[in-house]
Amino acid sequence: MAEDMDALSLELAEQGVAVGWVEARECLVTVSPAPLLSQLDLAVAQAVEGEARSANGARKAAVRDLLRFGAYKPTGRAKPASEYLLREAVEGRFPRINILADINNLVSLETLLPISLVDVDAAGGCAFRVRRGREGESYAFNPSGQVIDLRDLLLVARLPSDLPCASPVKDSQATKTHAGTRRAMGIIYAPNALAAEAKAAAGRMAELMARFAAAEVSWGILGEEREP
Repeated sequence: MAEDMDALSLELAEQGVAVGWVEARECLVTVSPAPLLSQLDLAVAQAVEGEARSANGARKAAVRDLLRFGAYKPTGRAKPASEYLLREAVEGRFPRINILADINNLVSLETLLPISLVDVDAAGGCAFRVRRGREGESYAFNPSGQVIDLRDLLLVARLPSDLPCASPVKDSQATKTHAGTRRAMGIIYAPNALAAEAKAAAGRMAELMARFAAAEVSWGILGEEREP
């Protein structure tokens, strides 16, 4: 059988990390419909309640510990994206963007796990590797050109160039999804102890993408999955 050169390939090059992944093909990216927004509103309310009860501390600490490596310290603006979303929910500013972004943010808020979303076509290939950032690596993460230093940060690099394109803190502007995205990849970052949660999050994202973005989906988990 001929090898499918268009098949998504994802490598995990780090110990102690579990990565849930989702691939969505033939996406239709529009403003989110009311049923999806209703789920988002419910997740926001539940997250705010959990924060008021101080119920989110253990999950936030586990994710920060995953990112704390070498020179990288997950504090201030270097916190995981999941904490940014939680703060926006608590402060009544949770974003509503489009179907793919809203699904990403919904699942991240539900699980308090950071999730990257990559436009596979914009990345210029189908092969990716999850690794730690190296000295001197960075990328712009917004249209104004602000840059994040990636040294020692867990990240996703596109292959064969090995250039970083996403991370649990901020994704590269160059490969962010948009209204014209047709093929997307979601990456859920978790410590090994939360591998089951990362796998469930990938399944949840896949179900939502199939339902609301009319996408052809596949999903799975890389890394150790422990029995509960």
